[in-house]
Amino acid sequence: MKRSHGEGSIQKRGENSWRLRYYVGDVRHSLTFRGTRKEAADKLRGLLADAGKGVHVAPDKKTVSQWVDDWIALKTAERQHKTVARYEDLLKKHVLPRLGERPLQQIKPIEIQKLYAEMTALAPRTRHHVATVLKACLQAAVDIGKLLQVSPAAAIKKPSAGDSDIGQALEQEKITALVEGFRGSTLFDFTFLMAFTGMRRGEALALRWSNFNPTAKTLRIERALEYTKKHGLQFKEPKSERGKRTIVLDDTLVALLLGMRARYQRLVAGAPDGIEVDLSLVRIPDDWLVFPSPDGQPNVARHPDSVTKQFTNRAAKILGFSIRLHDLRVSHGTWLLDQGTPVHVVAKRLGHDPSVLLKVYAKRTQKGDESAAEKIGLLTRGLNIGPT
Repeated sequence: MKRSHGEGSIQKRGENSWRLRYYVGDVRHSLTFRGTRKEAADKLRGLLADAGKGVHVAPDKKTVSQWVDDWIALKTAERQHKTVARYEDLLKKHVLPRLGERPLQQIKPIEIQKLYAEMTALAPRTRHHVATVLKACLQAAVDIGKLLQVSPAAAIKKPSAGDSDIGQALEQEKITALVEGFRGSTLFDFTFLMAFTGMRRGEALALRWSNFNPTAKTLRIERALEYTKKHGLQFKEPKSERGKRTIVLDDTLVALLLGMRARYQRLVAGAPDGIEVDLSLVRIPDDWLVFPSPDGQPNVARHPDSVTKQFTNRAAKILGFSIRLHDLRVSHGTWLLDQGTPVHVVAKRLGHDPSVLLKVYAKRTQKGDESAAEKIGLLTRGLNIGPT
């Protein structure tokens, strides 16, 4: 006789191995369970109860590795390619070697806990990122894939990220020496602009001359350049609306950009150096980049990794110690905060969330506490501190 919704059976398969069969609606499901006869009966009752509540998750043999592939494909459609590539790299390096072949529906919270405990050799921030990505991946198996009823990572505390590794802030004298050290190189203009605007590498490399307004003294950030192995070089929208912003320039930066633009205007006009040309009549094509590839056309992007390698090698020789290209951005934001620039103004210039700026930049300021003490001193000066 055909069984119906809410009915099931248990069949012995071997030593402590059972086949559970049951119906949800008109669909029959089969599941192999390992344990005692009583545990198998309890499992069957739980499955039937879930079916009655409408929260049943059908048995599936998909492994963690297979679900990661599905999830990465889903994320690629909604996230920046470089971000998704980072997710994939973290999971494949640190999760899949341990859990990849395990059936997704058999993963237990204790396995997630052990995974975190075994990652002690990683930097705290990397461990935190791995846990964050894995938690999102498993939660998607609940919300989107309908493969899990509850994520095994949901109740597990993520490893602490420790101190945020946002970078190091250089003193202004070091910044000046660094920029001067690049004079005469193909990265001088790029380094100058990065140091005194706080732009991200990808934002600077995506700048087009149409983003520069010398009359208003502004640069408009509208896109960024990124590189991934899978997709190559691509221009992309900023991660958030904060990323789209207008940076106000001082006269020196305006003069720098005007001088750079003049070289391109001469190229358009076909006029060599030394020949008088009314450059105000020369229009640069809208797709020409401010920092194109040195060996390519003016609308061919410069490879970000090449720029970083060239910068770090030369910067180390100039300063005598290693810094990252991103440290120019950190130094710019920190210096502005040291000068008393309001947090919301600095955050807007950098395209940051003000709360993030307070959390990771403000603690790097070197003059903040001394400045606060001086200002409090103005208030307390002349007050009587004798016995009351």
